[in-house]
Amino acid sequence: MRMDDPLALELEYVQRMMAWLLLSPLDAAAAGDKHAMQLGLGAASLTKFCHKRLGMVCTAIELNARVLAACQGWFNLPAPGPRLRVVLADAGQEIQRSQWLGTVDALQVDLYDQEAAAPVLDSADFYADCRRLLTEGACMAVNLFGRSVSFERSLGRIAHAFGERAVWVFKPTREGNTVVLAQHTPSRPKRSVLQARALEIETRWRLPAGKWLRTFKPLQK
Repeated sequence: MRMDDPLALELEYVQRMMAWLLLSPLDAAAAGDKHAMQLGLGAASLTKFCHKRLGMVCTAIELNARVLAACQGWFNLPAPGPRLRVVLADAGQEIQRSQWLGTVDALQVDLYDQEAAAPVLDSADFYADCRRLLTEGACMAVNLFGRSVSFERSLGRIAHAFGERAVWVFKPTREGNTVVLAQHTPSRPKRSVLQARALEIETRWRLPAGKWLRTFKPLQK
């Protein structure tokens, strides 16, 4: 976290977790009615950004109460309220609850334990549950370790749950993180449309969206 700008997204892979904006553009006038959900709180970077910078309603699901305490004590996570909720629960179980189904406009999944060897939730059934959370035009972003032997297996499970035409894949970062996007409903925006959206994202939120266009592509052409 930058001390002089605690809402900034510093890490490259974390910035790419916002690339759903290219496929599910956010209308500023309607942002307050949109719901972002993070599975895994981490340092709360994505939760803070979606809540404060984008103005969305946010729900984070986190298993470890100590992670939540650290985010509130050290990483400037605001106190919970009507527009910001942190649910202490197992994400795989929590997302099956009926209250969340079909309510999420942007889903960000970053679920690793202290070993960080592989995602702690990574089954085809889990990704199918994730898809059921999404609204019609929504998108999921998942952080995977792109240089791990498990990457192709994880990608296959996502494609099985969402369909290959719904999946977009970034190149790995230098650290080996690969962000995968999966749409509830597949779309193929024209290059000119994506470029226009990228420019808007860079202007409004200072995210390197133009660079994203050079480093991601649909899984199925």
